Amino acid sequence: MMDFQVVVLAGGTAKKLAPLVSKEVPKALLPVANRPVLSYVLELLESSNLKDLIVVVEGEDAALRVGGWISGAYVDRLHVEVAAVPEDVGTAGALRAVAHHLTANDVLIVSGDLVSDVPPGAVAATHRRHGAVVTTLLCYAPVSGPSDTGSSAGKDKVKKSRYNIVGLDPTRQLLLHIAAGAEVEKDIRVQKNILRAVGQLEIRADLMDAHMYAFKRTVLQDVLDQKDTFHSIRQDVLPYLVRTQLRSEISANGLHKVEDNANGRVSSQNYVTWMSQHREIAPSAYQELLALSPRSPENALRTHKCCAYIASKSKYCARLNSIQAFSDINRDVVGEASHLSGYSFSSQNNIIHPSAELGSKTTVGPQCMLAEGSQMGDKCSVKRSIIGRHCRIGSNVKIVNSVVMNHVTIEDGCLVQGSVICSNVHLQERVVLKDCQIGAGYVVTSGSEYKSEPLARK
Repeated sequence: MMDFQVVVLAGGTAKKLAPLVSKEVPKALLPVANRPVLSYVLELLESSNLKDLIVVVEGEDAALRVGGWISGAYVDRLHVEVAAVPEDVGTAGALRAVAHHLTANDVLIVSGDLVSDVPPGAVAATHRRHGAVVTTLLCYAPVSGPSDTGSSAGKDKVKKSRYNIVGLDPTRQLLLHIAAGAEVEKDIRVQKNILRAVGQLEIRADLMDAHMYAFKRTVLQDVLDQKDTFHSIRQDVLPYLVRTQLRSEISANGLHKVEDNANGRVSSQNYVTWMSQHREIAPSAYQELLALSPRSPENALRTHKCCAYIASKSKYCARLNSIQAFSDINRDVVGEASHLSGYSFSSQNNIIHPSAELGSKTTVGPQCMLAEGSQMGDKCSVKRSIIGRHCRIGSNVKIVNSVVMNHVTIEDGCLVQGSVICSNVHLQERVVLKDCQIGAGYVVTSGSEYKSEPLARK
């Protein structure tokens, strides 16, 4: 792992996560099992002995909050530089803003919303072994546990967006084609020269791009400099590098100024001639192809490798990039992926803090969490839910498949199902919520019933 710099892209106040995020709670600090989501990435990096990090946050206020939390939680454990960048610059723009800090041969870029147990060291080692310009982590999309609620149409849409169309060589190490989930419905175009080079292409639609990339720094910086319209690593930078393999644009040392032809034609006449003379190439010849150096007689090929590290199916990998994903990941981390939570579970397979108080005939089921200082009245029922710190919950309250953050008051007779309740919310008595998101500090009046609605203070 020597000479790898790490950049964590932690986002800001992502609009599509409203009303969960706010100026007070940027995306990086959203709770997963009552811990900021960013803590999962930081501890994953720490476990691979990657302790020198640049954390990039969108917006000055969000950066101050995230930096304040990191300096308290990771003092003497990590060396973290928090860099604020403007909002909505995109992942490529965020990298441009910190490019002058990057000096190592290789850069590991990780999304701050990743919850996973895939070791970053494995991605870095694959990158180094192949001498790649980029290596991306591909994971099997998580199959979340059963949900009592949630519209199936919405879930189908979310699942589709998780997937990528991925083309791999027969060894499944070389990344030869990638298209984001939004393009799944479109026809796939694959360049002939890549097909000729590998002999056969394996097309997969069951893998997700986990937003963990190892880049050769010189190539990454050249692409960001020369392609100033590129906004996203996943949608612009990575597909560009993948489709320009076996082309004369990029060498291992950087980018050569040759226009990227959308139609797949190659600029170098020598290269076209070379390819036409070698129409049938055995699959193993791709390695030899990539081994050709710019010093070959015709100086025809300056190639680069894009590689993939595919995590095993037993590994957990998810990104908190939607409200549905927020609910799914919270449920998973106290359920199927409980080893990620960092907590010890009781014999009832739940976590009830010793300082929490339960009334008579109140039950907290398996795969639930009740944090410190929270109190529940009599005859309450909690199923597959997470309840934060210092909540006050009355009697005859049912909470199912929900996340309740800190300092929430829920009065008698309420039903909360498939919902997210942000901090300092007050539900007055007999409120019924199904599939709702309640923004911080909101008061829901007595007897109200809401279904599939976000509620937030103006």
